[in-house]
Amino acid sequence: MSLLDMSRGLRIPAPHPPKRGVFISFEGGEAAGKTTQMQMLRDHLVTERFVAEDLILTTREPGGTELGASIRELLLHGEHVDPRAEALLYAADRAHHIATLVRPHLARGGLVLGDRYLDSSIAYQGAGRSLEPDEIGSLSLWAADGLLPHRTILLDVPTDALDERRVSADHDRLEKAGQDFHATVRQEFLDLAAADPERFAVIDGTLPREQVHAQVLEAVNGVLGIFDPTFEPAPPTKHRDEM
Repeated sequence: MSLLDMSRGLRIPAPHPPKRGVFISFEGGEAAGKTTQMQMLRDHLVTERFVAEDLILTTREPGGTELGASIRELLLHGEHVDPRAEALLYAADRAHHIATLVRPHLARGGLVLGDRYLDSSIAYQGAGRSLEPDEIGSLSLWAADGLLPHRTILLDVPTDALDERRVSADHDRLEKAGQDFHATVRQEFLDLAAADPERFAVIDGTLPREQVHAQVLEAVNGVLGIFDPTFEPAPPTKHRDEM
C-alpha cells in the first residue's frame, strides 16, 4: 500500500449523540464562566430536581483523567508547542477521556457535564492557530469516535472583557495569546453555533450569573426530558487474583 493510499484511510465516524444518558458541554472563551455555570447546573439538578449525585459526572478537557492532567500541564504551562503537535495532544486527551470516563458513564445511564469539548479544539487550534477548522473537527470526531453532546452551551463574552475577568496574574499559554487570537476564537465559536443551532444555545456571558443560570436551565430543559434516572452502578474492580 502506498503512502497516498494510507492518507485516505482515516475513517471519520458520523457525528452522533450518545444512545444512553445525557451529554451537555459548556464552551466559550477564557474566563467566560463555564466552570461556574456548570457547577450551578449540577447543584440545581441535585437540590431542585433531586438527581442523585452519583448520576452526574462533571469533567473537563483537557484534564479529566490522570493522563489528561499531565497533558493539560504540558499544553497550558509548558514550553512552546507547535500548533500541529498542540492539536494532536488535545485529540489524544479527548480520545482517552471519552473512552475511559465519559462513554462508560453515559452507557450506565448517567449525565455528563463537560467543561470544553471538541468545539474548543476547532475554535482554538483550527481557527486560532490558523490550522484548518474542518481538519481539526475531523481529527476530534475521530478521537471521540463521533460522540457529540445533546446540547452545547456557548457562553459568549466580548474579547475586550476578558482582561477584566482574569483574576490571576499568572496567565497560561492560551490566555497570553493576545486579543487577535481570542477575537478569532470567539468568531469561530459563533460560526459553529450558527451552523448547528439545534445543538448550540448561545448565551450572553456578560449578564449577571443568576440570569445566565436561568438561561442555561431553559436551554437544557428539553434534553433533560430524555434523561432516564435508571443508573447502573459501576462494576466492582476485580483484584488481580480474580481476573
